Amino acid sequence: MYSAHRVHKISIAFFLANFAVIHSALATTPLFQTPYQTLPFPICDADLVVTPEMAPIPVINKGADGEPRPYVYLPPQVPLDVEGYPTAPAGLELEQVHVYVRHGERTPVGIRLANAPANIPPHWKMCKTARRFQAAVAEMTDMPGTQKGWNGVHQVRRVVERQDGSAVDGECLLGELTDVGRQSTYNYGIALRQLYVNRLGFIPDVLENTRSVYFRSTNMPRTLESLQQIMHGLYPNEKCLEHAYPPLLVRNGKDENLIGNTYSCKRLGILQLGFAKAAADAYNPMLELLDKRISKYIDGNPVRVDGKPRASGIMDTIRASLAHGIKVPPEFEDQSVVDTLEHAIVQEWFADKTDEVRRLAMGRLLEDLTNKMQRKIDKGDKDPLKILVHSTHDTALAGLCSTLDVYDEKWPAFTASVTFELFKSRMRPEVQQQGQSQGILAKLGGGTPPVEYYVRMRYQNQTMPLPLCAEEGKHLNGAPEFCTFKAFRERMKELIPDDWDAECSSNTRS
Repeated sequence: MYSAHRVHKISIAFFLANFAVIHSALATTPLFQTPYQTLPFPICDADLVVTPEMAPIPVINKGADGEPRPYVYLPPQVPLDVEGYPTAPAGLELEQVHVYVRHGERTPVGIRLANAPANIPPHWKMCKTARRFQAAVAEMTDMPGTQKGWNGVHQVRRVVERQDGSAVDGECLLGELTDVGRQSTYNYGIALRQLYVNRLGFIPDVLENTRSVYFRSTNMPRTLESLQQIMHGLYPNEKCLEHAYPPLLVRNGKDENLIGNTYSCKRLGILQLGFAKAAADAYNPMLELLDKRISKYIDGNPVRVDGKPRASGIMDTIRASLAHGIKVPPEFEDQSVVDTLEHAIVQEWFADKTDEVRRLAMGRLLEDLTNKMQRKIDKGDKDPLKILVHSTHDTALAGLCSTLDVYDEKWPAFTASVTFELFKSRMRPEVQQQGQSQGILAKLGGGTPPVEYYVRMRYQNQTMPLPLCAEEGKHLNGAPEFCTFKAFRERMKELIPDDWDAECSSNTRS
């Protein structure tokens, strides 16, 4: 048996070695403007011909003459905005930050629209940096000068084999994080560093221990690899002391709360099937109007919420293609077509409208969030935890926004993020508004003003005033985006199941 401590130390060493291999492949000449380092645009095989107009993240929709072109749909790309981040009002001090970020750009999760006339490539050669890594080697034989167990590394090159037995170097699996996705999540980590280290000075420049940071991912390759990139952007090797490399935490499937867990909650699965059926009944007649324009790209099949492929599958392929500069049929550059599809898909996947669905899908996540904030409030500086970064999926971000009644009814972008920031103030809100002289008088009056705590939610660089604290007295005076923690906690209590397992029982009504 190997000790957990020994395996942990070795796994961290291999993690760092892998990053050294991956980031040694980064190019220095970008193909598009960005304040960060960039990966080269992937070189593709015969299935995907790279043309000059293809770019990983198109940013300007203008013609050669500088005049705006007609509307062309592009999936939203919203890098974390460091300079545009709104600092808190005077008197508020940042105490803790919870980040929930969607994984980076990936390949479609299924092969769709591959036949003529759509001709979207079924095979994507966009995963070159993912294919070179070092693996831990366990040797069970005693050799002179070696220890039994983990005692070496082995260079590994992983290659995808197709059904016919052929193998193409750099090809991606379905649903895999691509080189573009690795770059965008790495950039996200750099942006976190620029914001919370360089601009705000909230977390240390050099990580001396792991007590101030927390990193967790769902157990999916694309979220795990995204979080590795984010961690390396936030705290690169040279910014961590020898024994301060933070762990990347993963939970067993039955314990996962970063997504709506239908694996452990049968009742949630039943409810989600009901939402999908309701969405099909409500929106299939609307989607039928698209058949004349879209069916030719899906082998003549009708466009339906529950069709083959599903409407969500069609848009999954379109969004992934556009994010990687792959040409799509012109119909998918029409805003009316995209809006119609997206509206139906959002209702199928993200329509967490009832409190029961919200409790079962997001309740345990919100319980974790609230408990960690409460611990910080109770212990103050004795709790060193400052930033928590979670790598998750579109359903989690949409679920959080919907549960808190601030969802924009749009499919979350790759690397989109939700943040919850906990602030502390030693001044009553009314004292803050009375001016400096009143504040001095309050201090001269003796005693320490009570500590107040506030929560601010942000999504895709936008501050989200929460309806739960819209009433007077439930938010900072003059700043409705700062909920009192008391009001926030009271609503969370309503959304956190008393007995999640009991509420999830499959014996409940259907």
